Amino acid sequence: MRKITLTLVLIVSTVVIAYSQFPGGGRPGGGRMGGQNMNVGHFYGKLVDAKTNKPVADATVQLIGNKFDTATKKMKEVILATVLAKPNGDFSIENLPVFGNFKLIASAIGYKNLNQTVSFNIKFPSGGAAQDPNFMQQMLNMVDKDLGNLKMDAEANDLGNVTVSAPIKQQFEMGIDRKIFNVDKNLESTGQTATEVMKNIPSVNVDIDGNVTLRNATPTIFIDDRPTTLTLDQIPADIIDRIEIITNPSAKYDASGGNAGIINIILKKNKKVGYNGGVRAGVDSYGKLNGGGDFNVRQGKINAFINLNYNQRKFKSDGTTNQNNFFNPPSVVNSSQNAVNNGEFKFLRGGFDFLADNRNTFTLAGNYVKGQFNSTTDLNLDSTINSIYTANNQGLSTAYREFQNTGAQLSYKHNFAKNGENLTADINYNASTNNSNSNNNIYTYFPNTTAQKQLPLLQQTITDGSQKYYTFQSDYENPISDSKKFEAGIRAAIRDFGNNSIQSKYNNNTGNYEVLPGISNNYKFNDQVYAAYINYKGKVNKLGYQIGLRAESSNYTGTLLNSKGIDSATFSVKYPISLFPSAFLTYKLTDKQDLQINYSRRVNRPNFFQLIPFPNYTNYPVSVSVGNPGLNPEFTNSMELSYNNAYKPKANFLATLYFKYSTNLITQYIYRGKDQLNPGSNDSIYYSTYINANSAVSYGLELTNNMPVTKWWDLLLNLNLFNSKINAGNINANNGNGEVSIATNSILSYFAKMNSNFKLGKGISLQISGNYQSKTVLPQNNSGGGGPFNQVQTTAQGYLLPRWSIDAAIRKDWTWKKGQSGSLTLGMNDIFRTNYQEAYSEQIGLFNQDNRRISNPQLLRLTFSYRFGKFDASLFKRKNLKSQMPDSGGMDMMGGGN
Repeated sequence: MRKITLTLVLIVSTVVIAYSQFPGGGRPGGGRMGGQNMNVGHFYGKLVDAKTNKPVADATVQLIGNKFDTATKKMKEVILATVLAKPNGDFSIENLPVFGNFKLIASAIGYKNLNQTVSFNIKFPSGGAAQDPNFMQQMLNMVDKDLGNLKMDAEANDLGNVTVSAPIKQQFEMGIDRKIFNVDKNLESTGQTATEVMKNIPSVNVDIDGNVTLRNATPTIFIDDRPTTLTLDQIPADIIDRIEIITNPSAKYDASGGNAGIINIILKKNKKVGYNGGVRAGVDSYGKLNGGGDFNVRQGKINAFINLNYNQRKFKSDGTTNQNNFFNPPSVVNSSQNAVNNGEFKFLRGGFDFLADNRNTFTLAGNYVKGQFNSTTDLNLDSTINSIYTANNQGLSTAYREFQNTGAQLSYKHNFAKNGENLTADINYNASTNNSNSNNNIYTYFPNTTAQKQLPLLQQTITDGSQKYYTFQSDYENPISDSKKFEAGIRAAIRDFGNNSIQSKYNNNTGNYEVLPGISNNYKFNDQVYAAYINYKGKVNKLGYQIGLRAESSNYTGTLLNSKGIDSATFSVKYPISLFPSAFLTYKLTDKQDLQINYSRRVNRPNFFQLIPFPNYTNYPVSVSVGNPGLNPEFTNSMELSYNNAYKPKANFLATLYFKYSTNLITQYIYRGKDQLNPGSNDSIYYSTYINANSAVSYGLELTNNMPVTKWWDLLLNLNLFNSKINAGNINANNGNGEVSIATNSILSYFAKMNSNFKLGKGISLQISGNYQSKTVLPQNNSGGGGPFNQVQTTAQGYLLPRWSIDAAIRKDWTWKKGQSGSLTLGMNDIFRTNYQEAYSEQIGLFNQDNRRISNPQLLRLTFSYRFGKFDASLFKRKNLKSQMPDSGGMDMMGGGN
């Protein structure tokens, strides 16, 4: 009897002590809480299919309880344990507190989550333990509980991938502050680059040369929330997870980028336990290949990933230009160009996350890109002076370009005990090099004869360039309460650029190329930007607000080097501290409708190519480009009024009125000057440079509707009506007969986009997209699509003519066992060969011109991809992962993730 009584006392004492150690059934584990070995509860059971009663193998079982949070002084849910079910469906969870209710969640690939409330139902006898001789056995039974067979319902469609009960993403998602385009859902982007992806995104336009504009102005490109030295055509579409369009960023974001907002490209990175990956290969109708693969594995505290892509590219472009020159004597130049550009690039990206514990995560990632391109351009020019045909020029331009880009990122995230409070810090390094060798051969003929007017002009340009980009950023978030949040951060960005350009001309007498020192250059510059910001968010009833302030200072130093690489001239500019406020007010009309007004101030600082004060003769004699070191930053004030209505499931309507006012607008400017490459000819040529105009105003109305028409048809419609006005009255054109002021340019325009997706059954999907752009003013801060053969002036009285195109793609998907799937995609762009870009521009008293070009019409692409993955029990080796579980009670089974 003494042994029985002693055993009973020990059990009851254990229960009481455990309960006092963990209020409300709190979490054991890790030694930090104490009393881990005093928890004696044991749940066990079996998971079976609800219809077949067959075991559900390798399912994940989580048990969630309550714990008192000393930081918030409130009870909150925490994960007590996570285990894997055996192949026969059995599971067992031990060392649990025995009082209170618990939430059991079971998840498995191909099944809906099982959510069930469980408890031990501890009951003491009313007469005391001594009155009931069976109490000890009853007590042992109560703390060792069989939950029986728990039935799990199968998903309606098992897609065979490794996502555990993840919601199916739509191709396009809309929020009040940003739009999100999920690239995986876009059939037409398969096997292409980020440039082609942009063509399907609302608010974004892509011209014939791949120049991207957002609401008719050039945006800032981010990768994973950070600036990058990569260009869009160097980023394979197959590694992109989603693209975020932020038209009016808050003070939290870098203020640079002028008046066009941010396009943030988020790359794929998996954190699912187990392993998964895929391979893909494709070919286009030019015979160019593309392929790649990716692999991700997560085990214990390590999550590792790698991406590899190889792309061959071929661009064909045909165009014509008719130019009337008004200088004395007047002349007409008609030209045609045919260009072919062949090349390839390789993209490697990899990294890993180290989940040190449930509060600290370290990430190291890097990327490497290397490529080369060969281009050939045939040029034919006919010239007339005073309506008399004078000469024919035939040119052949060849160029070889090589580039390399290396990037690395080290980041750290710390989650504080308070839910939602965190500190992040990261260091980013990007470096790129490029070198090119171009040769221009110009032959001139008399009319009605085959005799050469003069020996051919042979010109060569050899260029080496490099840039390094260092950024450091740290951000802090603190949710003061459920309705208030404080954010702050600092950032430093340092860029080093270098450019060495050697211009040579062939000497027919010596038979050698001779360097032209007067127009060759060796130039470098450094620019630094330092910033800090604060943001405060709050909510009062139905009104949410966010106010922020960002401070930035910057400086720029440019140095001209002599032939021995020694400094020969230096100039520098220091921009004082500038303030960039932002404010957002959101009013919740109903559960499905929001109204928001926002404001921000941003800056567009001149870039390297706009500042370098030396001519580039790559496209001689059609045009010569030269920078302007005297450019000032451009400042923009932006306002938006938005209405968002989620009027039915998976449907969204967003209407936005926007207004932007820019001062010191950086715009392209063309003037006529002496031909320095051929000074003995006394000829003059056009030079293209950049200059600050007085101001610019743009305003418009954008409407976007994303809706499921039927169960098998989704439709995305986007319409943007806008007007842009450039006041360039401060700029004078010199036509040789005096200066003429350039007037204001303004056109009311619109563009429309349609993206239609059809599910045809049996794993077949069809996507058709269309774009239409009306007559519109030439984009700001952009060449207007003039490309390398035609200079189009944005300050001139110029415009783009209407254009439209239709693209389509069809895909067949297969799903096999064990997480394997495959797809075959066939796509074509510009099906009807209608995407001609036609531009007209004039500068009063100097010239007017028309140009018409088309690039890569009716290009056909075929791509096959294979995916594999397994939520693998062999990789999930720990029996007790409680020390790694996040206190927030999240579903990330290994904890500590971002």
